[in-house]
Amino acid sequence: MAYSCFKYDIKDKIAHIQMCRPDEFNSMNRAFWSELPDLVETISNEASSRVIVLSAQGKHFCAGMDLANFAPNPKASRAHLGTKKESAFRGTLDLQNTISCLEKARVPVIAAIQGACVGGGVDLATAADVRYCTKDAFFCIQEINIGIAADVGTLQRLPHLIPEGLVRELAFTGRRFDAEEALKFGLVNAVYDNHKEMLEGVLEVAKEIAKKGPLAITSTKEILNYGRDHSMEDSLNYVALWNNAMGISDEMSETFKAQSEKRDPDFEDLLPRRKYMEDSD
Repeated sequence: MAYSCFKYDIKDKIAHIQMCRPDEFNSMNRAFWSELPDLVETISNEASSRVIVLSAQGKHFCAGMDLANFAPNPKASRAHLGTKKESAFRGTLDLQNTISCLEKARVPVIAAIQGACVGGGVDLATAADVRYCTKDAFFCIQEINIGIAADVGTLQRLPHLIPEGLVRELAFTGRRFDAEEALKFGLVNAVYDNHKEMLEGVLEVAKEIAKKGPLAITSTKEILNYGRDHSMEDSLNYVALWNNAMGISDEMSETFKAQSEKRDPDFEDLLPRRKYMEDSD
């Protein structure tokens, strides 16, 4: 697929995805919703990187949904109301899946945020594994300001990241949540003076992740995500099954061998993920 909303490169096992519509504040037009999952899933499935950095060109990270998406559709179906509503429901699930691709990726996703992170931008940020921002960044659950409840992930993920009372205040009022407050309450891990310094810092974190065993990294993400949505007992059982099923001893052996030989470990990449019924040889 050719991408109109994103540019990306892969270097030293780090995939850097940039939203590239700065003049439109990286708003989410129709192409965005199909391009993002295609790009993220391709990187994830090919196992060509061990971490993804998601950043944005220009003054703002993401201004949310492009207003053109709300324009009346002259080709709208004349079907009866029930079937229209069912179709709209399925459409919302598709939008949710676009955001969830970050969470479902086999590798960690780091969001680097500057300026506005509004509406759908917050959905993106909360679906990432780790977030950093510049001091001019601000967050806003914009949906309440246009008469709708946020419906593609913010209300489900944000309560796991910051106190629920604060989530409710932000969701009910639609006020801005600045970088200082985001750092104070743990939405972001660090605040940088400017975009350049942020990307340098984020890429250093990405380099550290890329040095680790890729099986251990993908296992850690899988187990953390599972633990968020399940009980303590279920999660402990899951990690016991997962670690024993995945044969993580290979990466442990390489780690110990490298330490004894006073060198950096040389880990094998994850295997490319093949679609069902493709040749697995």
